[in-house]
Amino acid sequence: MEAADRLLTPGEVAALFRVDPKTVTRWAAAGRISSIRTPGGHRRFRESEVRALLEGEAALNA
Repeated sequence: MEAADRLLTPGEVAALFRVDPKTVTRWAAAGRISSIRTPGGHRRFRESEVRALLEGEAALNA
């Protein structure tokens, strides 16, 4: 697995977007961001996708 495809927890994604982790979970449930389920049922997010979303958000705010 490449470093860019590291899996992030909802808490890590929330910290990057400066939102509550529950918000990230709602985004995933609504299909706004794709997630992977661990065998234990927890959500994980690809870092490369999260970074791309952050860059897109920064472009909108510029």
